[in-house]
Amino acid sequence: MALPQKHRLRGVKVFDRLYRQGRRFHGTWLTLRVLPAVSSLLPTRDRPHPPSAWRCAVVVSSKVSKRAVRRNRLRRLLHQELLRHPLTTERPLWLVFSLKPGSVDADASLLLGECQQLLRKAELR
Repeated sequence: MALPQKHRLRGVKVFDRLYRQGRRFHGTWLTLRVLPAVSSLLPTRDRPHPPSAWRCAVVVSSKVSKRAVRRNRLRRLLHQELLRHPLTTERPLWLVFSLKPGSVDADASLLLGECQQLLRKAELR
């Protein structure tokens, strides 16, 4: 299942800012970037009233797997985990999970465990 619209992160300016200024948390198969939300950078169609507490994107490059089916499976796996255990944050945040090459071969439970570990490191759990 995909993330609801209100939790999806979009926009070139948003990703540029996240990759430049976001705090990074590294794991074996994932990297988490976190940045306080700046709603003025969102595309106008994505500026909800009131704003969502968090927005997230899962980036799976073709270096992880050349097969789109496998990349989409990994993306859906992390989306389901975020929906099953929603973030509790006092301030609006933007998050980007980037999967590293080799993560396609990792067990799903290990990936989900690392996702939870990175969120705890970022003090979001």
